[in-house]
Order: sequence, then structure tokens, then C-alpha cells
Amino acid sequence: MSPGDGAALGGSEFVFELCVCQWAEREWPPEGVSTDDAAVVVARQIGTRDRRWDTVAVECDPDGLRQRARFGLDELDSDLLHVVRNAPTEWTYYRDALPDPGYPWRYVREAIHRAADREVVESRKRNNRIQIRQVAPYPDWVRRIVAIENKPDLDASAARALAPQLERDVALALADEVWVATSETGETVEPALIEDVPVEAGILTVDAEGDASVSWHPRTLSVDDPGTRILERPSGGAHDASAARFEYADPEWKRDKRLELAERAYGRGWRAYADTMRPDCRHFRLTDERPGFLPYCAAKECHQTAGQCSGSCPDFEPEPPVWRAGDWPISGGPGKGIKRLLDSQRRRERPGLDEGP
Repeated sequence: MSPGDGAALGGSEFVFELCVCQWAEREWPPEGVSTDDAAVVVARQIGTRDRRWDTVAVECDPDGLRQRARFGLDELDSDLLHVVRNAPTEWTYYRDALPDPGYPWRYVREAIHRAADREVVESRKRNNRIQIRQVAPYPDWVRRIVAIENKPDLDASAARALAPQLERDVALALADEVWVATSETGETVEPALIEDVPVEAGILTVDAEGDASVSWHPRTLSVDDPGTRILERPSGGAHDASAARFEYADPEWKRDKRLELAERAYGRGWRAYADTMRPDCRHFRLTDERPGFLPYCAAKECHQTAGQCSGSCPDFEPEPPVWRAGDWPISGGPGKGIKRLLDSQRRRERPGLDEGP
């Protein structure tokens, strides 16, 4: 690991995003916002087919979060959730135990086999029929979902481009709150407050040390009510008389989608960036800065982005083989060590994972 250069937040939006994730994991909720005794799970770059959020903070019931660990660190996708949430306490033929999925049952059988392999349900075959039984009740662990859009340089043009996305977030109300995080400018009135940002969205200003403060509080959205999915809207102008196109999202769809988002956040977290970068490069470092650990390229002498840190980078050099042979059995070089460190930090934020059943 290398010492930081003290200018992390002056870099790319990717680095700013990592700083916001680390602050949220360390400090959420912001000062002046009460969430009782909620635990928090932070992730980045998750969302739906049509919308991906930069940072997501899932506020959780502490006991429920610990019980969720019984089902492992990996996320449960929608097919697995269908099986796990409806698995009975006693051995039951799976078609009698599970509600009609709305798609062929053969896909349910595949999900049952995957769930049994991961030991999140029990399955057996009796009289040539698959029976299932729960290993534990699936807990009600999710309280609220908070979406944060990261824009370190929120000028007028960036605000105009971001506003339609935020308006769609507010109309759909899939998240309980929507925030925009931007760099602190030191002005008496932050520019973000007078730009074209919906009033329902909160604004966080992040200082050079990676600490955020509330400049505008968000409105709590009605996640239990039907949402409005904006499909198309007129571009505006004096001669634009076209109508907007929209459809409603029913509360049941929203409940299921929110749980899927929470599961993705639980399984992926925000430290998985190392999986799309090249920590096995001899120039890859982690800098220990005030906001936290950040990737750093010794060849470029900057905090690189995931797009820059790839095998096609002209500065890429694989770790020397001797770096990977220090222990027996061979445990890999510094790159593997970085991945193990990030994974152990992620596990540390998931209480109950290393406890016995």
C-alpha cells in the first residue's frame, strides 16, 4: 500500500464514488437524519434494467441483517428468492409449497437445485417427486433503500442532464430517498442548490477529506403506493405539443424489486471494483487516505479508473512470478492479497457471516 497524495476527491467520478461509498458505510445516516438503530449495507452500480444508481445505502434491521447471513454472502436472485421465501417448514412437494411463478416449472426446479447446492434450502426426492424444506425463515431485514447519484462537478449542464433521471426516480418511488452527492465548493450557497435539481432530491456536499454534510434534505417517497414509470416525455419548447408516455408500477412489483436490489447490495457491496481492474499489475496499489483505501497506479501516478486499469493499458506489467511464491501452498502475489483484503472488509460489514448456524 502506498501513502495517499491527499487529492483523492480532485480525481475522477469513479474515485469520488468510492469516497462516497466509504463515507456512507462509515457515517450513514448523515448528521441531523434519524434512522433509529438501523444497520447499513452500501453498494455501488446496482439498479434495475432501466436505471442504475451510483451508490445505494440499504438501511436494515440489525437482527434481521444478522439472520440474513444464514443464507450466505452471495446474493439471492429473483428465482432463488421465490424458493427461499416460500419454502415450508416441513417436507412438501415443491409445486404444493411454492406459488405459481408465472413461468414454466422446469425453471423452478433449476432454482431448487441451485438453492440446495448453496444450502439455502433442503431438497430430497420421494416417489420421484422433489420435496423441499426451509433451512431457516427468510428474515424481514430491509427497512429503507436510499439512492445516491454522484456528481463531483455539478455545474448547470450536468444538473440539466441529471434532472430527468432524478425526476424518473421520484416518480417511480422505488427508493425511499434520492440524493445527489457533489463536491463542496466553499461558496455560501452551493451551486447545486440553485441548479435544475428536483426539490424532492436531497443534496450532500462532500469536502476534501471525504466527509459529507447535508445541504438539502430529501422528501421521503411513497414506496408502498403505485409508482409512475415515465417512458417518454416531450423535449419541451414553444412548438412541442407532444404528450408524455407513462405506465404505473404496482406496489407488489416494487416490493419484489426492492428486495432484489437489497440482495444485490448485500452480495456485491462496493469493493468489487478490483474484479474489473488489474490488481495483479506490479504498478497497482491501494492508498490509505482519509476517505479510506483507494486504487492507485504507480506508473500513471494517479488514482486510475476501472476503464484505465486493464490488460490493454500500455503500462500494464504482470507481477513477477517470485512475488507469487512466498507462501506454501502458493497463495498468489500482492494482487490476490488486495482482493482478499477487500473481501474481508466486505465480510466484516455483514454481521453473522462467520458465526455458526
